[in-house]
Amino acid sequence: MSKILLEARGLCVNYGAIQALAGFSLKLFENEIVSVIGANGAGKSTFMNALMGMVKISKGEIFLDSYPLSRHNYKIVRSGLSLVPEGRRVFSSLTVEENLKIGAFTRKDKTEIKNDYEWVFSLFPILQERLKQYAGTLSGGEQQMLAIARALMARPKILLLDEPSLGLAPIVIQGIFKELKRINEQGVSILLVEQNAKQALLLSHRAYVLQTGRLLKEGASKDLLEDSDIKSAYLGHGA
Repeated sequence: MSKILLEARGLCVNYGAIQALAGFSLKLFENEIVSVIGANGAGKSTFMNALMGMVKISKGEIFLDSYPLSRHNYKIVRSGLSLVPEGRRVFSSLTVEENLKIGAFTRKDKTEIKNDYEWVFSLFPILQERLKQYAGTLSGGEQQMLAIARALMARPKILLLDEPSLGLAPIVIQGIFKELKRINEQGVSILLVEQNAKQALLLSHRAYVLQTGRLLKEGASKDLLEDSDIKSAYLGHGA
């Protein structure tokens, strides 16, 4: 069996009197795609922000490669986690090229950085065509591609994606998820949170179902796709 690359144990996060995460635990194995699905407000984005050190954990632990994960953002990126945030959050007033350079800000290996430019352009060729274009003028799908490429320029062990399908047309979502599979096949483990449960389960190997900050179910994604409760609550009619 592959080794555990990332492990969250009993995470609790509070926003004042509101408990956004209530003892949530998760494991991600090397070369795996894991999805976290749940309704809006389930705590999915809070979980991602907790991993990246952007919210305070009131209880629980996070381990990367069996070592405690730093709570400092820049150290987390250097450790091997890179986030594609909800809403993409590209730097609109900077060019595509400048956004990609920012993604590699923690790195000094110029030759490998150059190779990674070629890698992300092989995944998303449109970005090479738009290299000198301001990111704010890109379409929503192109901005999502840029956000993913920018995160990959950090050369992460684990790519974190927060609602990557949000606001995108179905055909664009299919294209981006196809590239996410390629990214995983090239050695990058992936953790994504999604409201689009069907797309997430079709892409991932395993999944966790989060409900009001607590684990509802977990298992192989193919099994959850056939689970009657999951179908009824998250996959809609005819799933």
